[in-house]
Amino acid sequence: VQLQASGGGLVHAGDSLRLSCAASGRTFSSNGMGWLRQATGKERELVAAISWSGDRSYYADSVKGRFTISRDNAKKLVYLQMNNLQSDDTADYYCAGVNGRYSEYGREYDYWGLGTQVTVSS
Repeated sequence: VQLQASGGGLVHAGDSLRLSCAASGRTFSSNGMGWLRQATGKERELVAAISWSGDRSYYADSVKGRFTISRDNAKKLVYLQMNNLQSDDTADYYCAGVNGRYSEYGREYDYWGLGTQVTVSS
């Protein structure tokens, strides 16, 4: 599966962005998907995950209540709706997949796309 993330940009604190991830490959609809981010000087962290069917999801405490992950298996797309963005959300965001139904652990993700940069000015 190949992944391509898009939708990043420069926004002000309190604004919203929606990231999209387009996937190719036959196994997408049976794989769990996630969004991870990496800020300068920090470790990469899993911020949101969704199961292959969309019936389970996970959010890091830092984004809970502000971010929403969703997927459209027919279109092979994964989204991350980010509301009330804060300066701490500034990072490169990566779409990733796991060769399993679902994972809440970033280290278990098996394949990645290129990142999309999100910068939040305060």
